[in-house]
Amino acid sequence: MSSQQPVYQNYINGAFEAAGEHFEVYNPANGEVLSRVPESRTVDVERALASARGAQKAWAAKPAVERAAYLRRIAAKIREDVPRLARIITEEQGKVTALAETEVNFTADYLDYMAEWGRRIEGEIIESDRPNENIFLFRKPLGVVAGILPWNFPFFLIARKMAPALVTGNTIVIKPSEETPNNCFEFAKLLDTVGLPAGVFNVVSGGGATTGNALTSSAEADMISFTGSVATGSRIMASAADNITKLNLELGGKAPAIVLADADIDLAVKAIHGSRIINSGQVCNCAERVYVQRSVADEFIDRMARAMGATTYGDPLAQPDVDMGPLINRAGLDKVDAMVKTALTDGAELVTGGGLGDAPRGHHYQPTVLTGCRQDMQIMRQEVFGPVLPIQVVEDMDEAIALANDSDYGLTSSIYTRNLASAMRACREIDYGETYINRENFEAMQGFHAGVRKSGIGGADGKHGLYEYTHSHVVYLEA
Repeated sequence: MSSQQPVYQNYINGAFEAAGEHFEVYNPANGEVLSRVPESRTVDVERALASARGAQKAWAAKPAVERAAYLRRIAAKIREDVPRLARIITEEQGKVTALAETEVNFTADYLDYMAEWGRRIEGEIIESDRPNENIFLFRKPLGVVAGILPWNFPFFLIARKMAPALVTGNTIVIKPSEETPNNCFEFAKLLDTVGLPAGVFNVVSGGGATTGNALTSSAEADMISFTGSVATGSRIMASAADNITKLNLELGGKAPAIVLADADIDLAVKAIHGSRIINSGQVCNCAERVYVQRSVADEFIDRMARAMGATTYGDPLAQPDVDMGPLINRAGLDKVDAMVKTALTDGAELVTGGGLGDAPRGHHYQPTVLTGCRQDMQIMRQEVFGPVLPIQVVEDMDEAIALANDSDYGLTSSIYTRNLASAMRACREIDYGETYINRENFEAMQGFHAGVRKSGIGGADGKHGLYEYTHSHVVYLEA
């Protein structure tokens, strides 16, 4: 490893601290070592949590508009450094440069958006049954938040957890993914320049079994906000059970896309194709399976196959114009390949793709379309997290909705139709946290990103996401 490659330090109580053990971070596009980051011990996590606890009361005592001002300062610092931050994300995560720059800019916008809530947090006055009594409902911070990040949108997810936590008066300890910690430490470096009080924001890196478990099992964490897999979310629930710690979990999805006979096929193909290749298919809210009505199935499949077949991939830094980068690691690549092979064995038909990419290095998988899929196939029921689109032909909307709802997941969904009655029926009957009608699967910061079933508990964004980081305090006052 050359002297140019950084050795990062944990950020605890407003200072960067050397760690005893480190692990290496790799570029998934070429296998090169990018950095060394701390393998935090339980004692490091405990110190970070104690730092957050020590800072929380004074932080909560500040007016919310003052807390919000720090978020705006951080956003301004991010906007001054977009190309460098985007390159770091591309190096360690593999997303194409344009998407990495979008992520950085969106993160700054998100901080500004959440800062606006400094003057908008509201309680309630509730009518009493008694004369001369007033009932007040206040919203108060929970205390210390543990934020555990995924690797697919690692920079934005810092803000998604930190911004609502801080503006409502909480302090936070962030654990980045082992795959993509560099951008989080760079975020901490920017944040360190805005004068945020020590202990309000902390970063500790390390593995789930050590660092993660120390966070989730600690009585010092008043809330755990996690984005990641169902399996890890289940382990976090078990770890947090003894302390009855509040959980906010986004745990993935198997988003259905319904294409009806009256759909704008050009629009459907464009939106679903983009949804399937963005970030190399490694997005929990993007279309993972398609139900297309028989009368337009051939046309849709033909156009989708051509779009997927024309999709380019490679190392985004070496080939800036590619549509997709690599998958995050070899395990992810092997999982996708195994799921496609199982689908073919089970009777699915390969239209395009279906194998490891031919790029010279990196974890690349060919953009793939599978037809002849059935609801009982693994490929239609389990999250692929790669550039693979399984398609099942259906007779009508009744069948499509029934199959869409037949899932352990319930995060996002979509439907393509020109018929207003069909669109409104989808709103009533599709049982998901989000439904996109005639548009790509991507949420707005002012909405509420939340799922049902195994897709998680609680949600993020907008007013409802903000209030996830508060508890109610009801006061009965006779006067």
